[in-house]
Amino acid sequence: MAFNILVVDDSETIRAIVAKTLKIAGVPVSNLYQASNGKEALETLKKEWIDVVFADINMPVMDGMECTRNIRAMTDPEKARIPIIAITGNAQNYSIAEFKEAGIDDYLPKPLNFDVLVETVKKYTEG
Repeated sequence: MAFNILVVDDSETIRAIVAKTLKIAGVPVSNLYQASNGKEALETLKKEWIDVVFADINMPVMDGMECTRNIRAMTDPEKARIPIIAITGNAQNYSIAEFKEAGIDDYLPKPLNFDVLVETVKKYTEG
């Protein structure tokens, strides 16, 4: 089974690294969607089914915490439960409790560890 992944980060480089890492690791991705902020991510989620969201915490327009809260408030219960993995270089600015309160399922610190990235995707897609 292949998965639809959404990578939300204002860094085009991070989006490309995540895409390339998943491809090299052989993660079965049918569609890899990209957004540069939370508002774009919500627009994508309105139109597409997504299996896993990777969301940067610090972005312009709408940050990852606000984006996560908006996803959790979606009227479609399936979409409201999509696994959300935060990607952040500022994890020390937030507590695990704050991530959980916002609805984030997991987080990956920057710089990204590619093995942990792949393990995390598998954790949420291989049920």
